Amino acid sequence: MIGEARTTLVEEAGHTIVLADAPTIPGLIFRCFRGELDYPSMVAVIEGSKEVDGLERTDTVQDVARFYDNLVNCDPYQDMLFAEVDGDVIGYSRVMWAVGPEGQRYYRHFTYLLPDWRGTGIRQAMLRHSERRLGDIAAEHQETGTFWFETYATGTEHHWENLLIAEGYQAAQYRFQMVRPHLTEIPDLPLPEGLEVHPVGPEDTYAVWLAAKEAYQEAWWYTEEGWSDQRYEAWKQDPTFDPRLWQVAWDGDQVAGMVLNYISVEENREYGRKRGYTETICVRRPWRRRGLARALLARSLRVLQQQGQAEAALSVDAENPSGALRLYTSMGFIVHKQTAVFRKPLARSWPEEKGNQVTREKSG
Repeated sequence: MIGEARTTLVEEAGHTIVLADAPTIPGLIFRCFRGELDYPSMVAVIEGSKEVDGLERTDTVQDVARFYDNLVNCDPYQDMLFAEVDGDVIGYSRVMWAVGPEGQRYYRHFTYLLPDWRGTGIRQAMLRHSERRLGDIAAEHQETGTFWFETYATGTEHHWENLLIAEGYQAAQYRFQMVRPHLTEIPDLPLPEGLEVHPVGPEDTYAVWLAAKEAYQEAWWYTEEGWSDQRYEAWKQDPTFDPRLWQVAWDGDQVAGMVLNYISVEENREYGRKRGYTETICVRRPWRRRGLARALLARSLRVLQQQGQAEAALSVDAENPSGALRLYTSMGFIVHKQTAVFRKPLARSWPEEKGNQVTREKSG
């Protein structure tokens, strides 16, 4: 059994939700998602949390709208929870699920809460609500295999990390954010024989997407949902989507490998820096072990330098079997931050008909 309190699925926006394990705080209520009316409050919660949590990110209402227009395996009207005090949003949570490369099922969640309200029990109650909701979703899945609750925490999100550990989660994998603090001393590395880099046109972007999808299928974090056509369409709408910066190696009409560079103008403005990102670094299996990734990364650093950037950043699986961490270290990148993937087993239960309900009351 996932927990004693269960949740009914009510799609009416604005309904309040009674959580049996919530703290008693004057003016505190929990409610459902109200659509785009909630986007400014969501941004405000992120903005109000990131300094304490040591997070470097830039979010706008437009960013949130674009992302929520392209959700996969998540219905925000059923899968989100908002906490309000006297009508002001102080936090929110969301759940979703995905299938891993070997059939593992990951039931994911997060809970943001403004720092002034931490330590009150609100975040714990919201986390447990997320687990109950994910338990209901998992109970509807007939597949067999390994089922996990999953969430993420950077090494600077101390409150969230401590809460997860207290609730029985364990760090299962790690990713590093790495930074190359300068764009000097870039090695001159030739492409392997028979490969060439040429500009990527609109007619090429889907082929590049499919090549990256194939290359990453063996990664522990790969999911079909994350590489769906819907995600592809959302990616093209992102302000940082700029194929002019990409370094894609071709063998005839086949994509051999790539580094899909981008620059976040808004992020650089907020943090007063000139940073470009060398991300989606991958080589398809037939072209590996020939120095292609290293050559494309060197070319990428030069591209960012030519764009007026002063540093580069990327993220990497700490246990990447292809030796990516060694490659990036040898190219001048150093570890800047660590993110842990936290998991705990999800023991499924099958609810009785018409079960799984707690009271929901209409707001106002």
